[in-house]
Amino acid sequence: MRLDLISIFPDYFSPLQLSLVGKAITAGLVDLNVHDLRQWTHDRHHTTDDTPYGGGAGMVMKPEPWGEAFDAMEEQSALPLTVVVPTPAGRPFDQALAYELAERQRLVFACGRYEGIDQRVIDHCSEKYELIEVSLGDYVLNGGEVAVLAIVEAVVRLLPGVIGNPASLDEESHAPGHRLLEYPNYTKPPVWRDRAVPEILLSGNHAAIANWRRERALERTRERRPDLVDDDIGNGFGA
Repeated sequence: MRLDLISIFPDYFSPLQLSLVGKAITAGLVDLNVHDLRQWTHDRHHTTDDTPYGGGAGMVMKPEPWGEAFDAMEEQSALPLTVVVPTPAGRPFDQALAYELAERQRLVFACGRYEGIDQRVIDHCSEKYELIEVSLGDYVLNGGEVAVLAIVEAVVRLLPGVIGNPASLDEESHAPGHRLLEYPNYTKPPVWRDRAVPEILLSGNHAAIANWRRERALERTRERRPDLVDDDIGNGFGA
């Protein structure tokens, strides 16, 4: 998968060189390309924003540098573009969308700032490419970079070869066909600060362990995300 990240703060993405995403880049599973939007400006101040038409607070990112940036994206690779724009007005990001994006060959992330990107750029992208506007939640960030870090990590870990044991994805919270939150996990030592690991996990009875984990997952979901339990029961997975 090729990833192109466009921002006026390209250094924001240095953490992607760490952990599993960094290993995927090193292994050639991910081709990461970070671009400074200011390289497509032509004034001495490298201006990327201006005041909004109609008045109002804040600034709006100018269409010219974004237009040239997308022209350059087309020139750099023949792979089809899926443009991802983080915005509070976008589609809520969830695990299903992460799997959807993981199927694409190339993702281009456009990181807005201030009051966002001129709407004509968004309209242009929707006509020329596949455009997906995405929201991390019902809150506002200073820009799209933090959202892109989260989305990239969620997507890249789903690519073949990135996770050492792909089976570990199957029982995660929000995994496809598994709407329940993940059950609690334990490791050595068996007793820590007078807190013991549940006996069932030490029994070696795999059927009983699977049932215990299922019950704990359902219990946790009922407590924290009852909306998921209702859907789960409707699909025949509830108790």
